[in-house]
Amino acid sequence: MADNINRNIVEPPPRKESVADRRKSVVGKPLELDDVLVNELGQFGFFQLRNILLVALPIIASAFMSEYIFSAAAIPHRCQIPECGETGKDFNYDPHWVLNAVPATSSGFSSCERFTPTGLENGSLLSCPATLFDRPNTVACDGFVYARDNSVVYDFDLGCQEWLRALAGTLSSVGTLLVLPITGYISDKYGRRMALIISVFNLALFGLIRAFSVNYTMYLVLQLMQTTFGAGTFSSAYIFAAELVGPKYRVITSATSSSMFAVGQVVLGGVAWVVQPWRYMIMALHIPCFLIIVYYWILSESVRWLLSKRKYVEARAVLENVARVNKTYISEKSMEALMNPPEVTHKVESNIVQTIFKSRVLLRRVCTTPIWWITTTFVYYGLSINSTSLSDTMYLNFILTCAIEIPGYATAVLILDRIGRKATLSGGFFLSAACNIAFAFIPSELNVVRLVIYLLGKFGISVVMTSLYLFTSELYPTEYRHTLLAFSSMIGRIGSISAPLTPALMEYWNGIPSVMFGAMGLLSGLLVLTQPETLGTKMPDTLAEAEALGKPESKLQNN
Repeated sequence: MADNINRNIVEPPPRKESVADRRKSVVGKPLELDDVLVNELGQFGFFQLRNILLVALPIIASAFMSEYIFSAAAIPHRCQIPECGETGKDFNYDPHWVLNAVPATSSGFSSCERFTPTGLENGSLLSCPATLFDRPNTVACDGFVYARDNSVVYDFDLGCQEWLRALAGTLSSVGTLLVLPITGYISDKYGRRMALIISVFNLALFGLIRAFSVNYTMYLVLQLMQTTFGAGTFSSAYIFAAELVGPKYRVITSATSSSMFAVGQVVLGGVAWVVQPWRYMIMALHIPCFLIIVYYWILSESVRWLLSKRKYVEARAVLENVARVNKTYISEKSMEALMNPPEVTHKVESNIVQTIFKSRVLLRRVCTTPIWWITTTFVYYGLSINSTSLSDTMYLNFILTCAIEIPGYATAVLILDRIGRKATLSGGFFLSAACNIAFAFIPSELNVVRLVIYLLGKFGISVVMTSLYLFTSELYPTEYRHTLLAFSSMIGRIGSISAPLTPALMEYWNGIPSVMFGAMGLLSGLLVLTQPETLGTKMPDTLAEAEALGKPESKLQNN
């Protein structure tokens, strides 16, 4: 790398060097920021560490948008029995006479039906005999009694409206799709720092307002608004974690950022466990987020953004600060080369749609990689959401399901460069699929076994989550990489939008979500095997190089 830099930067002649001369000195192959990080500033110094520690907080906060898992959690309910003195929803959920009035089921008693009253006499809260009802005829509930009150299901009386309840999670995922162009515009126009501050502020503001929802419609609208205007928090924070890290440390930095998101979910589960009234829980999560606004004066703006916008004075100040904090240096030649990039000649890009259909290899990949992304988001979010129904200890189950992601991310980092991308990705899919299918048929009495298998399934999909971005990127040529990676990610949102609806399927059979997760995992694991291994290959720059992946000529030559 040092040899390349020496060739790229010509030693100045004795006369005073002009800006034009400096431009010519780097016109062959412009000096890149990565070159400076590797050879001068340091790939990972105290400045990079400080940035990662700072942005850990907004990354943790970005996980709080999943609090609908608790605030809109399903809670046990049954029909209200007015004939026996129940005139509201705050009565004993399972009185001794409940089976006289409500049909028995395998899980206890019915949630949405009751026996038809005879209308001839009435009972009381102490005595409600079976003779008051025309058994076995049943009718739908007119009102509900709830086992708990720490959910919008209780406050807004959503008993037996499971699909409506699940809509909160779906709208949250829709918002993560809508946020992409908004955050992208702000980030490109006003800077990464501004995008982060605005996203965190919106996350905190709409989250806080939602705590005062007066009806379920208001709750849903605010849920959609929070993610639409605040879900850019993670991506904005991730930029600060990864932008000044050298190439050698990018995979581990990415895994660390993902781990911080998992920590945020653990914090969410802990707060929901301690502060169970859902309105107070939302306030406890979101009020501290306003403190992150001070980052506007603490974080330095993205150097890459400053250079792209030709804000060279600010970029120079940041680079000098990096060198000072890291106790390294940046040479004046390197600084001048970065400040005076050569003029870019814009080439006419070929039509990407035509190129895809002309290349059978590229077409197969474009049809394959989005399925991986759909499966990954569907299983990942589905397992987190469904974990609350594993047993009565819903908070602990959720915390364990999120915490298991951290060793999953670490495992991916350790094995990606050892056993390869295909083995890592397909192995993660197959492990998750096997565990999910097995979980569907394990008897409910075996609580510990069910929990261990469930956690292994989440571990598998966490390995996939870390590997997916890298493998997808390595399959596409440079000219189309960003576009096709974004396309795969965008289509993958179908999975995260569908995942919150899976708990509603448990009404028909408890194992339906798990079998769906398993089937999708098997399909994607098999599809991974249809693609070439990219470990030890050159990142393809052209379509021809992308099509040659898996062939001897694509391998990197060891000198």
